[in-house]
Amino acid sequence: MHDDRSLVEARLKRVLDERIRPAVYPESVPLDVAVWHAPGEPVPVAEGLAAEPEPIEVGARWGAPWGTSWFRVTGTVPEAWAGKTVEALLDLGFDENMPGFQCEGLVYRPDGTPVKGLNPRNQWVRIGAPVAGGEEVRLHIEAASNPVILDYHPFLPTQLGDKETAGSEPQYTLTRMDLAVLDEDVWQLVIDLEVLGELMAELPVESARRWEILRAVEKALDAVDLQDVGGTAARARERLADVLATPAVPSAHRISAVGHAHIDSAWLWPLRETVRKVARTTSNMTALIEDEPDFVFAMSQAQQWAWVKEHRPEVWARVKKAVADGRFVPAGGMWVESDTNMPGSEAMARQFVHGKRFFLDEFGIENDEAWLPDTFGFAAGLPQIIKAAGSKWLLTQKISWSQTNKFPHHTFQWEGIDGTRIFTHFPPVDTYNCSMKGSEIAHAARNFKDKGAARHSLAPTGWGDGGGGTTREMVAKAARLRSLEGSATVTWETPAEFFAKAEAEYPDAPVWVGELYLELHRATLTSQAKTKQGNRRSEHLLREAELWAATAAVRTGFPYPYEELDRIWKTVLLHQFHDILPGSSIAWVHREARATYERLAGGLNAIIESAQRALAGEGETELVFNGAPHPRDGVPAGGARTPLTEGRTALTALTARQGGGFVLDNGLLRIEIDAQGLVVSAFDIEADRETVAPGRAAGLLQLHPDFPNMWDAWDVDEFYRSTVTDLTGADEVTPGDDEGAVRIVRSFGASRVTQVLSLAPGERRLLLDTEVDWHETEKFLKLAFPLDLHAERYASETQFGHFFRPTHTNTSWEAAKFEACNHRFVHLEEPGWGVAVVNDSTYGHDVTRTVRTDGDRGTTTTVRVSLLRAPRFPDPETDQGVHRFRHALVPGAGIGDAVREGWRINLPERSVSGAREVAPLATVDREAVVITAVKLADDGSGDVVVRLHEAQGGRVRATLAADFEVTDVTATDLLERPLPEAPSCDGARVALRLRPFELVTLRLRRAPVH
Repeated sequence: MHDDRSLVEARLKRVLDERIRPAVYPESVPLDVAVWHAPGEPVPVAEGLAAEPEPIEVGARWGAPWGTSWFRVTGTVPEAWAGKTVEALLDLGFDENMPGFQCEGLVYRPDGTPVKGLNPRNQWVRIGAPVAGGEEVRLHIEAASNPVILDYHPFLPTQLGDKETAGSEPQYTLTRMDLAVLDEDVWQLVIDLEVLGELMAELPVESARRWEILRAVEKALDAVDLQDVGGTAARARERLADVLATPAVPSAHRISAVGHAHIDSAWLWPLRETVRKVARTTSNMTALIEDEPDFVFAMSQAQQWAWVKEHRPEVWARVKKAVADGRFVPAGGMWVESDTNMPGSEAMARQFVHGKRFFLDEFGIENDEAWLPDTFGFAAGLPQIIKAAGSKWLLTQKISWSQTNKFPHHTFQWEGIDGTRIFTHFPPVDTYNCSMKGSEIAHAARNFKDKGAARHSLAPTGWGDGGGGTTREMVAKAARLRSLEGSATVTWETPAEFFAKAEAEYPDAPVWVGELYLELHRATLTSQAKTKQGNRRSEHLLREAELWAATAAVRTGFPYPYEELDRIWKTVLLHQFHDILPGSSIAWVHREARATYERLAGGLNAIIESAQRALAGEGETELVFNGAPHPRDGVPAGGARTPLTEGRTALTALTARQGGGFVLDNGLLRIEIDAQGLVVSAFDIEADRETVAPGRAAGLLQLHPDFPNMWDAWDVDEFYRSTVTDLTGADEVTPGDDEGAVRIVRSFGASRVTQVLSLAPGERRLLLDTEVDWHETEKFLKLAFPLDLHAERYASETQFGHFFRPTHTNTSWEAAKFEACNHRFVHLEEPGWGVAVVNDSTYGHDVTRTVRTDGDRGTTTTVRVSLLRAPRFPDPETDQGVHRFRHALVPGAGIGDAVREGWRINLPERSVSGAREVAPLATVDREAVVITAVKLADDGSGDVVVRLHEAQGGRVRATLAADFEVTDVTATDLLERPLPEAPSCDGARVALRLRPFELVTLRLRRAPVH
């Protein structure tokens, strides 16, 4: 038997494209159209509906970039259409791109009731089924002329990414505004033929089922009269009934379809546009739920739900009803689908606190799953946080994007740094925009790595990124795939229903230990430096604001700013979204983010200063407030005291005969800086040990070309290392303004760097303050520390602990991690002696190991901090301007020193004039235990909440002591709900026994104040 599938496929494609699909709407009449262009930013719905529009014709250009146009369409259903199904076809000028990346609309009735959204794959609005004939039609469309930013090849720099530079040229051509008859038999025939044609294409040539489908399709096409498609569609469908009714085999792979619309909270559009994207999509999905009894839709990101509630109450009412019916499902339990590599410990915890609490407060629903389909890799500290929030499952799809290594499982237990395991699923469909194509369904079944042990997978189904959601075509295809021979089975289910089944059938799922590293998008750890600095500094300001406000509330009755802190936390969490914090959004997003962070810093500093003044009282004594979790310079952690008298650092200028430069010496470290301003020696005097590798220099700035193969703001490709320029030339090398400091100025390209290297008295760290006036393009700037140290692994701080990565590249898995994430420190050590590199605002880094060729058979281990990039897409001016960074090199550091110095550089002390010293609210007697948060309980009870963790990777017994009267102590989850285990306490002293990196939250009930 010869293979004539290709002939049938070619015939099927032409008949569908040229005859059957055009016959879905066999009759149409034009609607009258008028438009009003809103000036400036979007206006309230009532204003848009009330505006007086002017006539516009189909074929006219409309829509300045980022503008809003209100279209009014009116018409009358012809009397001759009585008894038929009629829809309005409203094409604003869509191209064939995915929804969400161009113009969009939300349709309203004259009374302001939302109907549904419009996008390229959803252009219809139902008028009646059937109509009586003669109905008056009047609809309003709030149309957004969002410009097309993303054209996948090539990525071209564009000024369209900010309304301030986008211009006013109309972006779109009004294409179709009609009333049309929908022939439902033809529409159903299209779906029948698509499902069978797509399934046939996936079946092997020798499959009897494939030939059965092929012959049935041939018969159906033979039954279609191409001059009377509508009249013969039902007959053609009869020819397909038997092959569509043949059930799936019992061993077929089982797919849980979850209606979905991944909506980036900002990306190629600003935050304000996402508010409207969510309204369009939720309107579509609530309408689809009403039409399709089996369909279930899940939406994550509590922030997006909150936007609907705040800005679109008419849509919110429909959403609430669908939630009550169990059809519209809150998912994920996080405030946004955040990045998980860069957010700090408390911020990652608060993503779940605020997300889960929103769904609990609004609907009484608790999420058991974390839902992060598009996040760019997952930090090793996350499993413990998920569990501490009361959840137990994780879903992501993004790891399938890894370029080098294929992840070995689709369903598995993910083990974090403390040993916590989370049941995790990667949908083998390899997309969070599943459209129910046969190729997608077949790929999911073939691709599933856990065959034989498990048989369930999940398919997030609907257009996403820019929203849009599930379509009626997807639902219709899923209905045919519910049980169809040759295909996996498809059933609409909630995330919880899927996870419960998947976990029950796979109790011995394999275990993956450590981070889930995405072998792609590594440059997101560096792009948009000011956004990353804003995040880091906001996190630490929030720590201080809570700490000092809680301390002042207990000590002085200071009014704790619950509402303001709640608002600020939610704003910071929003900006941790996985296209904002990673630096991969348009210029508008990052311009607004910079302004937002500045505003938040002002508000948080005001809280901190007010609380500290209340604590210090009126007086002239200088008090130093230490917001870090470790004592320093005689000041307790979380307390304030008068400063101690400091020692001195000697600064010695080297003569020209000695080679020039300077030596800094404080009795602990001796730092030699050469005439080029490079650190050629960092000698640990007590250990009698050199830190800098022989013949090398630390504090070295290195510049690379940076032009990745794709995804400019997202990616750095390994070949960038092939070319490097060491920035050794110095314009100035002079003593700094402060004692024990050297100032270096360098120029390169169009940029200028000023570095101040300083060694404070009594400190075992060399501070490097770096200011870069950056005007390069497509370049990558690194700060290098070549260390005389042999280590096969190094520690990077992550949430509530640290994680080890190898310094070698024995396997492709290790080689792929050529750019990685750390929080406040990286640490390397040989037994008994180590080095830490700490930072105040950078995340990306690389660590390499080389064998020296100078006769000394040792190795050089080089830590390089990533400072700046200069991609041109999607923001053509990425990172241009002045940036300031702070790093420290800490010779002789153990892991505890690295933890302490990391906190210290991020939380500088504050000096306040006052009358009294301040004792900490809570202290812990072991340095290995770090208090990450001290705050008042969220319920307004006045109880004190202390969150802490073991930070050095070992077991520890410790005592937490509260400096106020405590009546009861309760261990809680992250949402401050009591846990079954009761801590051992004696009044205000709590005995702790912690596992490595264990996270504990304690609620300390205060005695009533009389």
